[in-house]
Amino acid sequence: MSTKDFIEKDYYKVLGVPKDATEAEIKKAYRKLAREFHPDANKGNARAEERFKEISEAHDVLGDPKKRKEYDEARALFGNGGFRPGPGAGGSFNFDLGDLFGGAQGGFGGGLGDVFGGLFGRGAGTRTQPRRGQDIESEVTLSFTEAIEGATVPLRMSSQQPCKACSGTGDKNGTPRVCPTCVGTGQVARGSGGGFSLTDPCHDCKGRGLIAENPCDVCRGSGRAKSSRTMQVRIPAGVRDGQRIRLRGKGAPGERGGPAGDLYVVVHVGEHPVFGRKGDNLTVTVPVTFAEAALGGEVRVPTLGGPPVTLKLPPGTPNGRTMRARGKGAVRKDGTRGDLLVTVEVSVPKNLSGKAREALEAYREATAGEDPRAELFEAAKGA
Repeated sequence: MSTKDFIEKDYYKVLGVPKDATEAEIKKAYRKLAREFHPDANKGNARAEERFKEISEAHDVLGDPKKRKEYDEARALFGNGGFRPGPGAGGSFNFDLGDLFGGAQGGFGGGLGDVFGGLFGRGAGTRTQPRRGQDIESEVTLSFTEAIEGATVPLRMSSQQPCKACSGTGDKNGTPRVCPTCVGTGQVARGSGGGFSLTDPCHDCKGRGLIAENPCDVCRGSGRAKSSRTMQVRIPAGVRDGQRIRLRGKGAPGERGGPAGDLYVVVHVGEHPVFGRKGDNLTVTVPVTFAEAALGGEVRVPTLGGPPVTLKLPPGTPNGRTMRARGKGAVRKDGTRGDLLVTVEVSVPKNLSGKAREALEAYREATAGEDPRAELFEAAKGA
C-alpha cells in the first residue's frame, strides 16, 4: 500500500466516526465493526474479509495518536486526496500524487516522500532503518579455581562485519539503491487475521533495505564479510559448568548506526582434585583417624585459594558426618560466599605397627560385650 493510497482513504468514514472523534469513540466503533465482520463469524464471505481488513487498517492509523495526527495533516494538505489550489486559482487540477512521491516502482525517491515516509513506518529517499548486529555465541573452558574466583580470558570470535572492500554498502561503487519492495525498511508485513499484522525480513533485499546494482566481489552484495577478532572477556566469579553468560553489546556491530548484537559465552568448568561443588557451596572430604573420630579433636581443613581452617571434631563423630565452614564456598551473585561442606571419612590403616596392633587388641577385649549390629537385627525382625 503506497503513501498516496493511504492519504486518499477516508479512515473516519471506514469506522463511521466524525473527524473529531475521541480515542474512546474510535476504539468503540472499531470493536463493534470488528465483531461484525470478523472472518470467524463470516466464513467464506470474501466481502466481509475485505471489510475487516479495511477496518483493521483504519484503526491502526486512527488508534495511534501520532499516526492520526500525521494522517490528518497530510489529508489537510492535499484536500482529502486532491491537491488544494491556492486562493484565486480557477478551475481544478488533474494532479497525480504519484509525481510528488516519485511514483516509479512505488518508491519515494525524493519530493514529499520524506514528509510522509514515517507515517506508516516506511523509509524515505535513500534512508534505511538501522539494523542490529548479529548475536555471537562462543565457548570457554575454565579451571575449577577460575570459575570460583572469576577470570579474564581471551576469546577469538568469528562474525559478520561490515565489508571493507565496499565499506559495508554491498555495491562496488558504494551506491546501492533502496529496495522497492520494502522501501528501505528491510521488512514486509503480512496479515495474520484478528486485526494484527506480522513482519518478515524482505526476501528481495534479505532484510538489508538496500539492493546493490553492482554487487561487491568480496561480500557479493550483502555488505557483510566474515572477520575474526580476539576480545578479552571478564567471566564473573561463581559461574557454573554449562552456564550461558550474556554480554550485552559485545556481538557483531550493527549496520547504519544500529546497535551491536550480544555475545553469549557457554562456560565449561574443569574438575578439581580435592574440591567439589554443590550450588554455592564447595565440598571436600577429609580423612580422620579412628582415634580422632572416637575421642574428638581438632582437624585442619584446606580451603580453595586461602589458608586452612581448623574444625573441632566432637567425640564419637561417625563416618560420613558433614560439618560446615561458613564463608569458604563459591561467590554468590550478591558478592557473598557460600560455605565449605566438610565430610568426615574415617581412615582405616592398611598396615599396623606391633604397638598399634597390641593397642587395638586391647581395645577389642575391652569392648567385647558390645555389638554395634544388635539394633540392626532387632529392626530386621520387627519389619
